[in-house]
Amino acid sequence: MTRIPILMYHSVSARPSAATAALAVGPAAFADQMALLADRGYTPVTLAAAAAALRGPAGAPPRRPVVITFDDGYADFHEAALAVLDRYGFPATVFLTTGWMRGAGSDAAGRPLDRMLSWAQVAEAAEHKIEFGGHSHSHPQLDQLPSAAVRDELVRNKKLIEDRLGAAVTSMAYPYGYSSARVRREVRAAGYATACAVANDLAATRHDPFALPRLTVKATTSLTGFGRAVAGDGVPLLYLRERTLTKAYATVRRGRYATRLLTRRTWRHG
Repeated sequence: MTRIPILMYHSVSARPSAATAALAVGPAAFADQMALLADRGYTPVTLAAAAAALRGPAGAPPRRPVVITFDDGYADFHEAALAVLDRYGFPATVFLTTGWMRGAGSDAAGRPLDRMLSWAQVAEAAEHKIEFGGHSHSHPQLDQLPSAAVRDELVRNKKLIEDRLGAAVTSMAYPYGYSSARVRREVRAAGYATACAVANDLAATRHDPFALPRLTVKATTSLTGFGRAVAGDGVPLLYLRERTLTKAYATVRRGRYATRLLTRRTWRHG
């Protein structure tokens, strides 16, 4: 069975904002992590390439594949991460929240948590083996929105990126990692071929291509822990607390949406 670690980064900064600090990785730590991948013979690929390999016989994955992903589209990707990736010739996948982009103008939506990439920086990074995917337009909790609003978030996000880059966008990641069967149907209908959740596990052929798990890399991730996670060495135990909380919260969130739906229906017919 094919198993591929998909790493989830956010900010790569020595001075992240208070809102992104918990999930930020320092530039030196990020450089050490990329060096570890190179030293141990991993072959980074884009999410699109990994998804194709997981789907089956169309193409076998390279030796020791790994996917390096970044959520949200923070400016420090261009300032701190891109040069390190270039040093090793590593591709990566960045999921953009289009309403948060610097200089978004009339497309601005939501509230960015830190300094964001500009479209000029995105275009430059696209020339350096960087794949860009969707991350919604305003970064809402998609599973709590009505279907029409989910559709608008997905379609608008995808179209803006495609119009700016002149290339098809086939991958996306759920804001906060939250999705549902209903949201995943909308993602497929919007024209995406694959999507990432969190789940803190290695992606495998058994997983839903619209809910591929990723491994969280954050401020407290040690280099030893990072190496073990990528190798799949004791992954369930490494992320036991996160996995337990995620499962419990998923049940809560389904109940919240059901309550909201019932409230809306009662209000309409009351």
